[in-house]
Amino acid sequence: MSKAGQRLVLAFDFGVRRIGVAVGNELLASARQLEPLPARDGIPDWSLVTRLVEEWQPDLFVVGLPLNMDGTESEMSTRARKFGKRLYGRYGKPCEMVDERGSTREAKAIAREKGLLRPDRSYRDEGVDGIAAVLILESWFARREGLPSR
Repeated sequence: MSKAGQRLVLAFDFGVRRIGVAVGNELLASARQLEPLPARDGIPDWSLVTRLVEEWQPDLFVVGLPLNMDGTESEMSTRARKFGKRLYGRYGKPCEMVDERGSTREAKAIAREKGLLRPDRSYRDEGVDGIAAVLILESWFARREGLPSR
């Protein structure tokens, strides 16, 4: 395992149909999106997750925690926590949860700005999950550095 500050991190934006994925380097505080994972009612194809873990060899996982705007937990929070616990259980790597409030809205704005969202389609069709995973990971980096997140 790498020393703190030098770790490779896989981040996830949990969803019931798709799970956004980003990879980042803690030392550089940089993140980039990877191909989202298809999910069926929030359950990914674990063989695809295993391939990601084998390819990237992360030191830890970060999972977005979808809290309500008032900070309370929701059904999706419970499901995201369960996903994080499964990551830890399957791969034995630490998993940290990160408040992701506003990440989807910000991801949609970024996608619109880059011309990635078509006005005639829902963002759910276009998939902003990877962008949201990057934002979640960047928020985690900022928190680690003591910077205000997004």
